[in-house]
Amino acid sequence: MRRTPRGYCPTRLARRSLIPPLVRQLKDPLGLGAAAQSRRSETLEPRTLEADKVVKSVCPYCAVGCGQRVYVKDEKVVQIEGDPDSPISRGRLCPKGAGSLGYVRSPLRETKVKYRRPHGTQWEELDLETAMDMIADRVVKTRDETWEATNDKGETLNRTLGFGVLGGATLDSEENYLLKKSFTAMGAISIENQARI
Repeated sequence: MRRTPRGYCPTRLARRSLIPPLVRQLKDPLGLGAAAQSRRSETLEPRTLEADKVVKSVCPYCAVGCGQRVYVKDEKVVQIEGDPDSPISRGRLCPKGAGSLGYVRSPLRETKVKYRRPHGTQWEELDLETAMDMIADRVVKTRDETWEATNDKGETLNRTLGFGVLGGATLDSEENYLLKKSFTAMGAISIENQARI
């Protein structure tokens, strides 16, 4: 049998837990009253106050396209918040979007191309131009080696099964469209998109 705590009165508890919050909400619907303030909160200033400019952007995490306001000071990102003018998200961001400042300023963020040679055990840093040339050379070589102009019956194929492309949810629709178009033009038929749209 459950024991009731001493001094427990359901009526008094209901009165105490329901009426005061309702009264507080009616008196101060924005929650800015004395109950929501402290000495410390009176001296706080918004994190966005120090910014020189605000740049509108789109969250990089998925294909939904939530709007963001990127606050910049001295050409460095100081804060990222939801954009209330966005018709998609109306200022709201999911946990990933709300944490996207770390995507920009994290000390763990890779800013250089990392390459590990076949059978290698160490990563080496490459400049972007070298890495792009390596990728282009390999795409052209693979396309040449795996090109199928016709099938056994002599029917035109003009395709390659040697490479494919996977569009990403962190890309916007236009970027995924360009990926699809360029890989189709190269003859690839293995084209997929994992964006959640």
